[in-house]
Amino acid sequence: MSRKHSPATAGSAPARPEDAKLPLGSTFAYGFQHVLTMYGGIIAPPLIVGTAAGLDSTDVGMLVAACLFVGGLATLLQTVGIPFFGSQLPLVQGVSFAGVATMTAILDGGGGLQSVFGAVIVASLIGLLITPVFAKVIRFFPPVVTGVVITTIGLTLMPVAANWAMGGSSAAPDYGSVSNIGLAALTLLLVLLLSKLGNSTISRLSILIAIVLGTVFAVVTGKADFSAVGSGAIFAVPEPFAFGMPTFEAAAIISMVIVILVTLTETTADIIAVGEIVETKVDSKRIANGLRADMLSSALSPVFNSFTQSAFAQNVGLVAITGVKSRFVVSAGGLILVILGLLPVLGRVVAAVPTPVLGGAGIVLFGTVAASGIRTLAKVDYRNNMNFIIVATSIGFGMIPIAAPTFYDEFPTWFGTIFHSGISSAAVMAILMNILFNHIRTGNSEDPSVWAEGSNRIVRIEDPAALKDGDHMQDGKLLDADGQEIPLATTGSTENDPH
Repeated sequence: MSRKHSPATAGSAPARPEDAKLPLGSTFAYGFQHVLTMYGGIIAPPLIVGTAAGLDSTDVGMLVAACLFVGGLATLLQTVGIPFFGSQLPLVQGVSFAGVATMTAILDGGGGLQSVFGAVIVASLIGLLITPVFAKVIRFFPPVVTGVVITTIGLTLMPVAANWAMGGSSAAPDYGSVSNIGLAALTLLLVLLLSKLGNSTISRLSILIAIVLGTVFAVVTGKADFSAVGSGAIFAVPEPFAFGMPTFEAAAIISMVIVILVTLTETTADIIAVGEIVETKVDSKRIANGLRADMLSSALSPVFNSFTQSAFAQNVGLVAITGVKSRFVVSAGGLILVILGLLPVLGRVVAAVPTPVLGGAGIVLFGTVAASGIRTLAKVDYRNNMNFIIVATSIGFGMIPIAAPTFYDEFPTWFGTIFHSGISSAAVMAILMNILFNHIRTGNSEDPSVWAEGSNRIVRIEDPAALKDGDHMQDGKLLDADGQEIPLATTGSTENDPH
């Protein structure tokens, strides 16, 4: 569903698609669409961690506002960029889900939020030091790897969309109800209908408009509740170290370093993925700048009571489906996040959007990411090599945590932290198999196994010219229009063909 047209810009076209500038109104409208797309994902980690820490609703709300504020600043750093920091790509930043399990484990161990914040700071600084290593892996990300990663990103996000469509919380009495799924289906239908309209602006804003219309329908039918919007502070600045000064515990730091490694892997994949979708050049320098922005944001986020930051894969899907490639649109989304963090009342408005509405839109968004990956895989050469089995094994490996979420529960914690992520699992497998089969050629057969597609058939240029209308193959014989057999000369034969 990606658009072949691109938004019109004033003046000459920019050298890079992501540098396009749209009218101010359109920029903020598309930016708000990005905020709605990732809002559920960015508030979920502080809700989970805050609850695990035993915080009351007011303190949990403070964590949520802090995460919105820091996510907005991190997005601005990533999209606008400063020297050595920021990929200058349309990537939305927010609290990484990769660290939720580890952070709750630290809390369960009695460390408290202060220990979580200390572990995030130290681990992120370590990540900042090793970003040059990750930036050098660009040559190990050919289309056979990037296609696998992009496809897996979309597929691993589908359970998120399904959970949203069912209601978001399995503890809710109406979780999975027909009314919830019906609301998601209505939103999905609206996205498709709006996408089909001839007006290009409406088509590109189809996700946002469908979410608004779906919410209006939910209000009319009693499926949305905005009563809590007026409660609480209207304006609040995040207080530095509101939960106390961070503490530093070795075990917590070590476990968080593993999370940082996963985050670096996923962000590298997201940078490459959005580069493919935007159709812009992504080199090792740009990856390094993006990763440094990721790690700097993560290291500073505990100061304002937030956690590890990473690129949001679902917003990569929004770029793909709308065709709006401008990084300044995402910068506008980052500014909106900062405002939401400073104005909790606006955050409560967005939070009141029913989760099933987001689920209906998410089906299209996340499916688009997978489709973009499939399109990349279509460019891969499968002839006389092992690329086919690389793709098959890597995607299958990446689906294991999705198909069986408890698959790695009995493995060591560090191993589970890495491979519980389908994206990391697929990326690691695809990179290793690509190195094994395409970089280490020692031992490779000239005629690979049945997994390889055979060589192209070779037909002499003069052969088709000898055929006439009606000639056809039947039972292994070449027959003319009258059913008479045409003799086939062997290679090197000088016998003339009577036909």
